[in-house]
Amino acid sequence: MTLPTPPSPTPPSPAPPSPAAADIAARLDLARDIIREAGLLALSFFNDRDTLAVETKANAQDVVSAADKASERLLRERIAAVFPHDSLLGEEYGLTEGISGYCWVMDPVDGTSPFVFGLPSWCVSVAVTHGTETVVGVIYAPVRDELYAAALGQGASLNGTALRLSDKRSLVDGVLGVGANHRVAPEIITGFLNALLHEGGMFIRNGSGALMLAYVAAGRLVGYYEPHMNAWDCLAGLCLISEAGGRIENFLVNGDLARGGRVIGAAPGAWEGLMRLVGQAEKGQEADETSAVPAAMRPA
Repeated sequence: MTLPTPPSPTPPSPAPPSPAAADIAARLDLARDIIREAGLLALSFFNDRDTLAVETKANAQDVVSAADKASERLLRERIAAVFPHDSLLGEEYGLTEGISGYCWVMDPVDGTSPFVFGLPSWCVSVAVTHGTETVVGVIYAPVRDELYAAALGQGASLNGTALRLSDKRSLVDGVLGVGANHRVAPEIITGFLNALLHEGGMFIRNGSGALMLAYVAAGRLVGYYEPHMNAWDCLAGLCLISEAGGRIENFLVNGDLARGGRVIGAAPGAWEGLMRLVGQAEKGQEADETSAVPAAMRPA
């Protein structure tokens, strides 16, 4: 008796081709040009804040200004004119899908609260992704005229000067950047800061996660931690840290491009200490949540 031939297994979908160096370089060049243009446009609004239109989003700390919208529109127009088949994802206007495999992820003004109150800690952030890699990361801080730029395998720079992180600094001999927002239980942050301070560390929060990530790449901060960030806030900064020789969690593997995720980046010598404290804080929050559930309702 002839047995039926079993069906052939479905072959796995082919992996997307690796991005070409020339394609990355072309997008890096464009990102450098348009981010400065968008930043100077936002700066013109910043210098005329008395007439700036501001709207509240999720809560009183989550705002959007006319500068955010104008800056993102400019970025989208400039990108579409050169790379019409690339996807675009921005904080203010969402996702426009393309077919090239490249996606531009942008925050037209990261740090809108500092921006509207006249503080200098804000920036424009632009990243380009391909699959699970961020291949370009550029951040521009207009008030100080600082342009941070990085591309996959090409290193990172600040105003054209190469950035390279030392492995000598630990969590307790520098300053750590920490972020918080309404999407995260306050106890995670307070637990983390309590542990950090008990170990002799110190922290800052300036209102712009993207800019603090850039400061890590520049060696000004030893690391950065935020339990939840959106992709447009963090991808460029993570690319900068990685290309400057630091360590990061791969947001595109561990997080979610649409819904966000945890962000951690640090100088090499601070990485293990930072991960240990993050683990303690997040485990402690899980334990607190479990203890708040009546014993009869807990899983066996």
